[in-house]
Amino acid sequence: MLLNEMDDDEARSALRACCASTAWVERMLRARPYGDVPAVLDAADRVLAEITEDDLDEALAGHPRIGDRPDNASSAREQSGVAGAAASVLARLKDGNADYERRFGHVYLVFANGRPADELLAVLEQRMTNDAATERRVLRAELAKINRARLLRMLSTELTADEGVSR
Repeated sequence: MLLNEMDDDEARSALRACCASTAWVERMLRARPYGDVPAVLDAADRVLAEITEDDLDEALAGHPRIGDRPDNASSAREQSGVAGAAASVLARLKDGNADYERRFGHVYLVFANGRPADELLAVLEQRMTNDAATERRVLRAELAKINRARLLRMLSTELTADEGVSR
C-alpha cells in the first residue's frame, strides 16, 4: 500500500488533504503500516472519535461553508451539487450558514457528496434544532463520512496507479 511506502512528509500531506486536524494526521501517520484499506478506514474512524474538541475545531476550520466557493479540489467535488442551485436557495443557504455559526460557533459541516443545495439546506434547518452536544456528535459523524470518502478516493487512485504499473 502506497500510503505505507510514502515518507512521513508525503503521507502527512496526503492525510492532511483528507482532514485538517493535525492530531488526526499525526495519529494516522503513527499507525502505519496499514494491512489494507479497511484497516485505514477503521483507524480513521477510531482516531476521529478520540481527538479532542479543539482538534475537531481545527478539522472544521479546514472546510469551506456549504455554498461558498470551495478552496480545494475535494471540497469542490463534494459540493458539486450546489453549483447549479437557484439564487434564492443559495441566499437561504448563506443565511442559514450564518445562523448556524452564530448558534454553534463553527462552520456547518455536512457530507455533501454531490447532494443538491435544497437538500443540504433542509439538513441545515433540521440540525438547527439540535442542542450543542447533539450537534457535536452529528458533526463528528459527518466528518467521519467526509474523511472516509476522501481516504477512499486517495486509496482508489493509489490502487489504480498500482494496477497501471502492473499491466
